Amino acid sequence: MKFGVVIFPGSNCDHDMIYVLKKIMNQEVVELWHKSTDLQNCDFIILPGGFSFGDYLRSGAIARFSPIMEKVIEFANNGGYVLGICNGFQILVEAKLLPGTLTANKNHQFICKNTFIKPSDSKSIVTNKLNKKDILKIPIAHGEGRYYADHSIIKKLQENNQILFTYCDEKGETSLESNPNGSTLNIAGICNETKNVFGMMPHPERAADPALGNIDGKLIFDSIIDSLKK
Repeated sequence: MKFGVVIFPGSNCDHDMIYVLKKIMNQEVVELWHKSTDLQNCDFIILPGGFSFGDYLRSGAIARFSPIMEKVIEFANNGGYVLGICNGFQILVEAKLLPGTLTANKNHQFICKNTFIKPSDSKSIVTNKLNKKDILKIPIAHGEGRYYADHSIIKKLQENNQILFTYCDEKGETSLESNPNGSTLNIAGICNETKNVFGMMPHPERAADPALGNIDGKLIFDSIIDSLKK
């Protein structure tokens, strides 16, 4: 399988992702510069975390107009798989590939810490190797990670099983206390209706190497790769 990692000015998790895919997951990976319009026949596109274009306007708002995004949007609309993590999630929302918006954290501060998330019953390639009892410890690092959508969108996400992950505590309990940023319904990740575009704020690539003492994030990559091998 061939993964493409898109790199924008200000990306800072690109090489973390490349390392995990190459060294931990043993996959072919190419770097895709944001000014390119060639996806190099990749099977799966990843938009990594960071601060694309400094996020001076609004997180992901400028990166959404990078030349490569026209091809990413076309790829996604044709059924291609795309995953956005943190800033990448913000870019996918700005590009209207995912519904809703990501706003400033409820405490209006940058948050960098480990959180616990649990998968929802989304039947997606990102979660289908997990079950609802799996509680994953995955770090977050963002200032604008508060997921918000109006009632009609939230209802649609629930009806179509588009919620991938929700924030919880280490026992799997969902509460205000386990919600680090104020996201609606503790939402930590979603997918589109056709389940080929995925976005999540936590960083699984930062929890996939045994050297870090946590490989919970590797389970997400295992799910993706095992699903696409079928």
